[in-house]
Amino acid sequence: MSVKNYIRDRFPGFVLWTHKLRGVLAYYLNGMPSKRLKVIGITGTNGKTTTCHLITKILEESNQRVGMLSTTTFKIADDEWVNKTNMTSMSPFKTQSLLKKMVKAGCSYVVMETSSHAIKQYRNWGIRYIAVGMTNVTHEHLDYHGSFDDYVKTKTTLFSRGPKVAVANMDDPNYKKFLIYSAQKHLTYSQEKKADITARKVLPSPDGTIFTLATPTYQETIDLHLPALFNVSNALCAAAVCYGLEVPSIAIKKGLEAVKNIPGRLEKVERGQDFTAIIDYAVTPDSLEKLYSTLKPGVRGKMIAVLGSCGDRDKTKRPIMGSVAGRHCDLVIVTDEEPYTEDPQEIIEQVASGVPRGKKGEMKLNENFFKISDRREAISKALSLAKKGDLVIITGMGAQEFRVVGNKKEPWNERKVIEEELGKLGFAK
Repeated sequence: MSVKNYIRDRFPGFVLWTHKLRGVLAYYLNGMPSKRLKVIGITGTNGKTTTCHLITKILEESNQRVGMLSTTTFKIADDEWVNKTNMTSMSPFKTQSLLKKMVKAGCSYVVMETSSHAIKQYRNWGIRYIAVGMTNVTHEHLDYHGSFDDYVKTKTTLFSRGPKVAVANMDDPNYKKFLIYSAQKHLTYSQEKKADITARKVLPSPDGTIFTLATPTYQETIDLHLPALFNVSNALCAAAVCYGLEVPSIAIKKGLEAVKNIPGRLEKVERGQDFTAIIDYAVTPDSLEKLYSTLKPGVRGKMIAVLGSCGDRDKTKRPIMGSVAGRHCDLVIVTDEEPYTEDPQEIIEQVASGVPRGKKGEMKLNENFFKISDRREAISKALSLAKKGDLVIITGMGAQEFRVVGNKKEPWNERKVIEEELGKLGFAK
């Protein structure tokens, strides 16, 4: 056990105190930048990145200079670049430094993903949020929080700072816990229930969804270019936040319709092949369930899944993820993802243990179910097995720029790997 882990396990109170001290120092040493910014925080297990991109685009359509801190992207007004940290929420010093730069760049709004780790470890200490939104809360990070209740409670504290607008997803069973804190406006959104912001006349297609955005004061037809019904939910969250901030309806419509794709989220990789290859960041049973169930109806051939699970994280979700893949997909390949300090083969075995259960014994090893340790080989196998009309869906890494193996960062670009392997199969751009 490392010294760091020994101290964390034996003296958790001291570790949290040091986290708070770092948060306080970062806030004051950078000149309390969030005092001069309108900060919007989005929390939840899934959908944070997409929701932040949508809100950012809506605000830009209303002629605001915007900064964004997301898992995939950093943005300061017109300057945008890839987040290469592989972190949803960075250290408080990095966060406050970027906020300081946003002030200097003349940004009025900041849209930032806010993870439970960031809240628990005071990485966002001192930041006052003008608006907060929750996407959903599902099976994740129980390795850190110890229980689902603590995970939910930690996320709800983002809403305890007296925001002007507090938005919650009524389709999530925990939504009421996010609205017990005071706010000038409480708003709910839903695809299924009677909420403040809803989607009506929903017409999904493989390339997006047309729906009617219904608010308390107007209705607007939205041609959303992001496929899948879970992206309609993300769009409703973004619309609710901006509606609460009194952003004009035309800016909400234009902003939602202007976003064509999100890096590593339902992202197609095309090199002239006669089947579809998609990468997605899905890393929880819930996100896999929604992803597979959304894609399956549009697949003419077979659906081929490549998945794994991250090391040094919640182990209980691994067989469940395998079961979800086995239930929905025609062919499943379990492989390495980011093992961190764990044995990658053990992680593979834990995920794979759930696969046969998903199909009630129909998944047979080395026939329609494979365990391949090397991720590139697993991707190559999936692509080589794909026929015309099939869908290869590769999850877990999304748009990340590296994999953590042991204590080292190994360069990794999922899109590039897929393109290279398609090239080896004879497909040209």
